[in-house]
Amino acid sequence: MDWIVVVDDDRTNLIMAGRILSDQDMRVTALKSGNALLDFLKDNRPDLILLDIRMPDMDGFDTMEKMKEMISEEDMIPVIFLTANESPESETKGLGLGAMDFIRKPFVPEVLVMRVRHTIELVRLQKDLTSEVDRRTKENETLSFHVVQTLAEAIDAKDTYTNGHSGRVAEYAREISARYGYSKQQQDEIYMMGLLHDVGKIGVPDAVINKPGRLTDEEFEMIKQHPSVGYNILKNIKEKPKLSIGARWHHERYNGTGYPDGLKGDAIPEEARIIAVADAYDAMTSHRSYRDVLSQHIVRGEIENGKGSQFDPVFADIMLRMIDDDTEYEMKED
Repeated sequence: MDWIVVVDDDRTNLIMAGRILSDQDMRVTALKSGNALLDFLKDNRPDLILLDIRMPDMDGFDTMEKMKEMISEEDMIPVIFLTANESPESETKGLGLGAMDFIRKPFVPEVLVMRVRHTIELVRLQKDLTSEVDRRTKENETLSFHVVQTLAEAIDAKDTYTNGHSGRVAEYAREISARYGYSKQQQDEIYMMGLLHDVGKIGVPDAVINKPGRLTDEEFEMIKQHPSVGYNILKNIKEKPKLSIGARWHHERYNGTGYPDGLKGDAIPEEARIIAVADAYDAMTSHRSYRDVLSQHIVRGEIENGKGSQFDPVFADIMLRMIDDDTEYEMKED
């Protein structure tokens, strides 16, 4: 059972959060101040802390700073800030302190439950990955292709309509990088980035990923969160610091209209620009619930039309040469 601590000086908020989370079979502890939380943490380790920003005596930011003084980075408990008046300045400060998210008050029950669950799942996955890396490092090994491939297969399994998507994107990205002149080591790195570029989809509800019809605006916003979620999962794997690049920036567009950061041109990491072309190519050459694999002629035209807008022209041209070399149209989902 997940254990959530809610810290708020308002009794009504404590009662409401407690009811919402308890109804979802979560254990809830309610505390009314930052000092009460610090005392509580001397002997307890909950799974997540919901921490109000505006409190008398010691606000949420000061409380979190003191938490970081008493708890090591490895053992730090994830924190989501609660706020009635979210501002860019508060969000910047909170994220800078290491908060995982912000939740606005008054609570929307579905949003509160979803964000709490996704944060706990994200942190656990991150710890599992880090633990795996640590174990292999102690054995003088690096994160193996087998481990990454297994994780990639688990991600792809969430999507009923794709089969082997991550593996194909990784293969295409490696071939683009080889033709561009990457070393063998760099090719292996981008292959692994490609395998894990969609790892953030683990935080997207299956019903949204597998919806056969058009997504609502709210559902599309959920999908758009997966690059940031993937980045947060992978960024702390110190032995493979580049793994997170493909996850965060593979939906950026060369003209700056992509997400999550709206990067433009060379500001987008080179590996992510390569993976973006590979990802788009596989999306067009894979079966979907609403269409079959597109013809090679149409796919080539889409890549050509995306040069300089969606794609880096250099890597789009390499992809076009790969298409032209594929005279039997074998680069597609079977």
